[in-house]
Amino acid sequence: MLLAIDVGNTNTVLGMFRGDELAWSWRIKTDARTTADEMALTFRGLLADADDVTGIALCSTVPAVLREMRVMLDRYYGDVHTVIVEPGTKTGVPVLTDNPKEVGADRIVNTIAAHHLYGGPCIVVDFGTSTNLDVVSEKGEFLGGALAPGIEISLDALAARAAQLRKVELVAPRSVIGKNTVEALQSGALYGFAGQVDGLVDRIVEELGDVTAVVATGGLAPIVVPESQTITHHDPDLTLVGLRLVFEKNVD
Repeated sequence: MLLAIDVGNTNTVLGMFRGDELAWSWRIKTDARTTADEMALTFRGLLADADDVTGIALCSTVPAVLREMRVMLDRYYGDVHTVIVEPGTKTGVPVLTDNPKEVGADRIVNTIAAHHLYGGPCIVVDFGTSTNLDVVSEKGEFLGGALAPGIEISLDALAARAAQLRKVELVAPRSVIGKNTVEALQSGALYGFAGQVDGLVDRIVEELGDVTAVVATGGLAPIVVPESQTITHHDPDLTLVGLRLVFEKNVD
């Protein structure tokens, strides 16, 4: 079975594929201080009931974790064919930006998955530590996109800088017009970020033309998707699917 590992700034998502089917998936917190041996313990605990790992596909946006992950994979999975998505890895995705090497591996992986599943041109909206909008051409090229502060870090910053404001649960308030501080914060976060995404999508479509899909993914997507007027699909496993596709392109 293929083990796909997506290391993000906030969470690490693991998935086990049996062929094209995602059989299991797990989400754990990302800690840049975790050692290779600690990672191995966590992985072995999660994978205890899964079948043997016969291949591994990995992408990471956290250099410190990627370094320890390399050590862990070499030490504990040294006999397993491993593909790490980084500059030089065969992905089949032309990156049409000023500096292709600075584009995060997760954005490339999302591009290949979105084009495979939905065709193009399309837009991927990844709700994570940052909110990424990635634009995919009709041919499956990565054209660029937009990056904005994520929902949680925005609320954390607001609570840290405003003495009378605090962290709140990210759920829909009773109405857009909040009747108390908590509901006002929830309204601003939920509807404000949905409006931000809709505004950016509309502007991208003005430049690009009509798209086949606007695909949402990432840990916070379920909160915003119901309130968005432009998101057409929600695919929580998009990055894992992309890792599977990249792995298949790199199997001899």
